[in-house]
Amino acid sequence: MSSKRNEGKFILKGFTPAGDQPKAISELVSGLKKNMKKQTLLGATGTGKTFTIANVIQQVQLPTLVIAHNKTLAAQLAQEFRTFFPDAAVHYFVSYYDYYQPEAYMPVTDTYIEKDAQINEEIDRLRHASTQALLSRKDTIIVASVSCIYGLGSPKDYERENIKLTVGDTFSKVGLMQRFVGIQYERTNADLSPGMFRALGNRIDIMPISETVMLQIEITGGKISHMQIVDPVSMKLLKVVDEYFIFPAKHFISDVPTRTRAVKTIEAELKERLAEFDKEGKLLEAERLKRRTRYDVAMIKEVGFCQGIENYSRHLSGKKAGVAPDTLLEYFPHNKNGEPEFLTIIDESHVTLPQLHGMYAGDQSRKNTLVEYGFRLPSAKDNRPLRYEEFEARINEVIYVSATPGNFERIESEQIVEQIIRPTGLLDPVLEVRKIGASGKYKGQVHDFILEVIKDVKKGGRVLVTTLTKKMAESLSEYLKEQGVRAEYVHSDIKTMERIQILTKFRRGEFDCLVGVNLLREGLDLPEVTLIGIMDADKEGFLRSETSLIQTIGRAARNSNGRVILYADVMTGGMERAIAETNRRRTIQEAYNKKHNITPTTIEKNIKDITEEIQSDHAKAVNEELSLDKKLFAKNPNKLIALKEKQMKEAVKALDFETAAILRDEIVVLKGKIVTKDEK
Repeated sequence: MSSKRNEGKFILKGFTPAGDQPKAISELVSGLKKNMKKQTLLGATGTGKTFTIANVIQQVQLPTLVIAHNKTLAAQLAQEFRTFFPDAAVHYFVSYYDYYQPEAYMPVTDTYIEKDAQINEEIDRLRHASTQALLSRKDTIIVASVSCIYGLGSPKDYERENIKLTVGDTFSKVGLMQRFVGIQYERTNADLSPGMFRALGNRIDIMPISETVMLQIEITGGKISHMQIVDPVSMKLLKVVDEYFIFPAKHFISDVPTRTRAVKTIEAELKERLAEFDKEGKLLEAERLKRRTRYDVAMIKEVGFCQGIENYSRHLSGKKAGVAPDTLLEYFPHNKNGEPEFLTIIDESHVTLPQLHGMYAGDQSRKNTLVEYGFRLPSAKDNRPLRYEEFEARINEVIYVSATPGNFERIESEQIVEQIIRPTGLLDPVLEVRKIGASGKYKGQVHDFILEVIKDVKKGGRVLVTTLTKKMAESLSEYLKEQGVRAEYVHSDIKTMERIQILTKFRRGEFDCLVGVNLLREGLDLPEVTLIGIMDADKEGFLRSETSLIQTIGRAARNSNGRVILYADVMTGGMERAIAETNRRRTIQEAYNKKHNITPTTIEKNIKDITEEIQSDHAKAVNEELSLDKKLFAKNPNKLIALKEKQMKEAVKALDFETAAILRDEIVVLKGKIVTKDEK
């Protein structure tokens, strides 16, 4: 690994653009060449928007930041880009907390809530892999959640403090260990994890923070005589190296002079703030602040780090009050004038942009209270997400991607590129509005919907129906069952693995009607669906807005017989716009198919339950190695656990979180057996 970026190129392999994709690619690339700062890719559901963006990246050859609105979608996108660019550095950067309770104070009840968080070490490792790739490679794509606009350590400090190791370099064993401690690596005598090292004779073993392999460094006569990379479990030699870079184990890193300067400015701010509290007669607040800050300062002096050190990031970076913190954006390449030289993609922009706009205000509201009541210094407020205008100032060209771009994208974009034609020739579904009130033809939406379900099921189709609340989804599912319709429901209370299993059973035809709330919008790929029923379509709000309706309607666009029934007494503005847009797209699609003599073809997608596959593969592996595992557990249970942990880390690296979860649970069981064995 080198701290200078290589000349790697994006090379797209194994795919050819089709449908509307060539036109969209050409227009977007043309816009970038014309220095258009903001463009929108308005891509209908199922038209291959991600593949279009991959082609754009290949043509412009720029490092790329892709921002998604949740971790699951980010993982899905990262997997897709890895498929398109198998030789590039495609990484995943999201919040590393499995659980996060931010520090807060509620004055009304005098309740202080201490920060409580559970850090996912594998996600932390992937974050470091992302920043290291950005500092060492040009062919880098980072797929991130909105956590990319939160404060991160200075890239200059992070890069400056890396340690370059070369065979022949003069290093004493003690001196090298001190260097590792200085960049926040922990010494251990046990098995290594990322960010740890150990000393064995004249050898030092270290596991870089971004890796799951171990670097062995042999020192002879005060010099590095040999280095090799080995598997930490099997101890199998993987590679002999002459040069290696070790990056810091934490993003917030600083050298001794920086810490010395920071301590002085922290103490100066503390003195000033205590004087303010004394003047206001806030003795309790002053005492709180004094105790906490002096303890943190002592830790920074002694070990160079403290819990919550990010709250002192302004002092460590030397920035002035109110200046935006360093974020992931600073790790991307910039030219000599400090201008960004990377491409930004905002996926599902109608959801992601509101998140980017709202992060700052929510964070400041909580921190203002902590500062006011003496739990933090005022400088803690500078450890924050970027304001939206700060975010915009730190990016260059941006492409918003959505099937339903909002007003913001439409107004801001210099060009809106439409991608409406699907490679399969599929059309947007046929729409029908049915009145259900006293003046309507249909007496009751549920009764009418059941009749339509029966028709489609007889033809071999599947049906989705959306409701406004979880309770309505559960009740409707039960009523449908009473009426002889095989139905199930899904909503946010259903766990991820169980939700996947329900969807797979639905595709297999084990039941015919799936009831849900807004989970039936983005991300569901169910080509068997021939009918969607939208209950109470005229109840205006988030779930029945123009955007939500178009997203829901799009779920029926993967089947040549797709149709949608909207049950409503009145025609709302959202309904009018959603219907008009769907019909507009359908007209364009029909004309294209007629011109090119294309017959719409229902998407054929293999039906497999990812959880079943995981569990069956896991069971198979267990059966094949059962005797070996039993022997190994009896002889050396910690080694068996280490093997399982290695498999879990490999699954996380591949973004296969379902497999990782199963392995994690098995590790917990194995550790429990060790405890029980010891107790006996």
